[in-house]
Amino acid sequence: MGIAAARPTFLVTSALLVLAAPGAALAQEAVQPDSAEQINVYGSPPADLSGLPEGPAVEGIISARSGGRMQVTGADETNTTIALSEGTEIRGRGGFLGMKRTPLAADALLNGLPVTVETVQWGGGLLASRIRLKDADLKTAAMIRSGTAQGFAEQSAATEALRGRMGDIDQYNVKRTTNVYFDTGKWQLSSAAASELCATVREAEATNNALLLVVGYTDSVGNEDYNQGLSERRAGRVVNYLQQQCRWAPYRMLTPTGMAEADPLADNETPEGRAQNRRVSVNILVSKAVDGLQ
Repeated sequence: MGIAAARPTFLVTSALLVLAAPGAALAQEAVQPDSAEQINVYGSPPADLSGLPEGPAVEGIISARSGGRMQVTGADETNTTIALSEGTEIRGRGGFLGMKRTPLAADALLNGLPVTVETVQWGGGLLASRIRLKDADLKTAAMIRSGTAQGFAEQSAATEALRGRMGDIDQYNVKRTTNVYFDTGKWQLSSAAASELCATVREAEATNNALLLVVGYTDSVGNEDYNQGLSERRAGRVVNYLQQQCRWAPYRMLTPTGMAEADPLADNETPEGRAQNRRVSVNILVSKAVDGLQ
């Protein structure tokens, strides 16, 4: 792994097209599940959940929200769609020894938030009776959303202010591209990749008016849908590390995207080539409107 010369034209053009598409997703926010479309619910979820048959407990990360439903993705990558109602109890846990429990509103259920959900059965699907989360996790998810928003589809107020300074923000110069690489089917960061990411942040911090654009890729193994999701998970893992561990400000991050097996660096017919294509590219960008300004 290492720092590679950028191929800016296709990379930036392709990735920025995703910026304009509402609802572009990341690792912290997965593709809407087919199961969500298979649940037929008639009427509004009841506020009184007493008497409803108990459902399974679901533990994982909130990967999508849509109206009165949320998708929770477990450690085994299983997606579960769960309805919410006025009777759903949402509580955060924090304080000394985690003993403090705070009631929360439904808008606290942000993408990327780890939760434990107790459910009841209703309308042919599951309805959340109680949702538990950690206050520290909520704080982190809220910080990320303030810069990238749900589904990485919006920009924060700070980014909007920067957009005003830049004028034509869609015109960028690529200052540097760092590629970090992944094992087949995986999105976990190696220690070497983690070190490179923080080195990239230090370089970006030394570059006036720099933004970061993160793009995930896969090799050609696997079908299109699987590779799309995998590329998004890789991009999401990199974004999380850049912001949480390397301390890159979320409002200086452009909308990340997954490009699956598009734009390969090498030949997918060889093991060596596929290894080069299983990557996430972190691009240091500066708008042409302000490049060179202090």
